[in-house]
Amino acid sequence: MSEPIRVAHIIGKVRNGGVESVVMNYYRHIDRTKIQFDFLIDSDFSDDVFRTSPLKEAEELGGRVYIIPPYQDLPRYLSELIKVFRREQYQIAHSHLNTLSVFPLYAAKKAGVPIRIAHSHSTAVKGEHVKSMIKYSLRPFAKVFATNYAACSTYAGEWLFGKKALERGEVKIFTNAIDLKQFRYDEKVREETRNELGVQDRFVIGNVGRFCYQKNQRFSLDVFSEVCKRNPKAVLLFIGDGKDRKIIEEESRKIQKGQVVFLGSRDDVGRLYPAMDVFLFPTRYEGLGLAAVEAQMCGVKTVVSQAVPSEARISPSTIVMDLCAGASAWADAVTSPCVVEAVPQEIREEYDISFQAEEMVDYYERLLAARQCEMTTQKTQKTIRGGVQLLTENRGNAPVIYITAIPALCAASEMKAA
Repeated sequence: MSEPIRVAHIIGKVRNGGVESVVMNYYRHIDRTKIQFDFLIDSDFSDDVFRTSPLKEAEELGGRVYIIPPYQDLPRYLSELIKVFRREQYQIAHSHLNTLSVFPLYAAKKAGVPIRIAHSHSTAVKGEHVKSMIKYSLRPFAKVFATNYAACSTYAGEWLFGKKALERGEVKIFTNAIDLKQFRYDEKVREETRNELGVQDRFVIGNVGRFCYQKNQRFSLDVFSEVCKRNPKAVLLFIGDGKDRKIIEEESRKIQKGQVVFLGSRDDVGRLYPAMDVFLFPTRYEGLGLAAVEAQMCGVKTVVSQAVPSEARISPSTIVMDLCAGASAWADAVTSPCVVEAVPQEIREEYDISFQAEEMVDYYERLLAARQCEMTTQKTQKTIRGGVQLLTENRGNAPVIYITAIPALCAASEMKAA
C-alpha cells in the first residue's frame, strides 16, 4: 500500500481555537490512509496554551508538528520554512494565515512546492487600526505565490481574492464543518450541565470566542447589564481565553458578583451550548463565525451581529442585529420570547464534517492529478520539440535522422494518450 500524501498546513499562531480547531477537525475525520497533515506553527506560545490546544492530538493521529520562528522575525521565519519544505519535499502547502499567507507561500515556491493554497478565514474592520492596515496592505499580494485559493465562506473568499475570482469558480469553499453528533440539543445534557454549573434556575446567556477586539466581549457586558435590568436572574457565561480576558474580567466586576462566569478554554463546548437559553455573538467581523453555527446546530436561540456572513445564519429564527442599535436594543432581542426553529437538513449536511472531509481529500487528489497531467504535458512537448529540432537540423542525412527521431515522437504520443 502506497504512503499517504503529506500536506503542510501553515497554522501560524496557536490560540486554542479558531483556525487550528477547524483544521484539526478536518484532520480527525479525513481518510488518513490517503492524506496526512503536518502542522507548522509559530514558536511564540506558552506551554499552557499548547497543552490545551487541539494540535496536541496531531502526533497521535500520525501528523507531525514543526515549530518555527514567529513571522515577526521574517528572515528566520522564511529560512526555516524553506528548510522544512525542502527536507520534507511536500507536494502541497496549505496556508491558513489569510493575507499573511504571502510569506509562507513565497517560501514554499522558493523550496519548489508545486501546489500552494492560500486559505481565507477572516476579513477586516476599521477599528483594529494597525492590524487592518497590515491586512489591507498585504491583500493585493494574496494571489502572487498561490496556485490555488480556498475560503471558509464566499464572503471571506471575496474579501481576499476578489469577486471575479469567485465568479470564475477559482475559490474552493470549505465550510468550517463540525461533528454533528457533538452539536445537537439534548435535554438530559442541558439538565446535567446546568446542575454542574449551578445555574439550574437562571436565564443563561453564553458567549464563545477568543477574548479580543474582534469578538467584542466588552459590548457583550454592556448588553448583559441591560438584560439584568429586565431579568435579575440572568447569568453570562464566557467560554474562551485570550489577551483581553483580564480586561473583561475587570470590567465584569461592575456587575453583581456571580452573574458573570469565566469558564476559560473548554474541549466540551458541545455540552455547554444546550445549557444556554441564548447565545450572544456581537462580533465586529468574521470570515464565518463557527461558534454561531455550533450554537444554532444545538437549537439555541442565537443573536448575532450583521458582521456574521449569511452562510453562518443557518437557523430561520436567528436574530441579526446592528451593533449601532445599542446595548438596550440588543437586550430586548436577547430577552424577547422566541420559538427556535431547527436548522434545515440540507444546511446541516453542508456543515457535516464527514462529508466535507471527503471533499477535502477529493480536492487534494484532483490538484495532484492536475499537476501530474501538467508535468506529463510539459514532458511530451519537450520530447516533441526535441524530435522536431533533430529533423530540422539534419535534413541532409534524412534516413538516419528519421530513425533517431521516430522513437522520441512515438514515446511522446504514448505519453499523451496515457
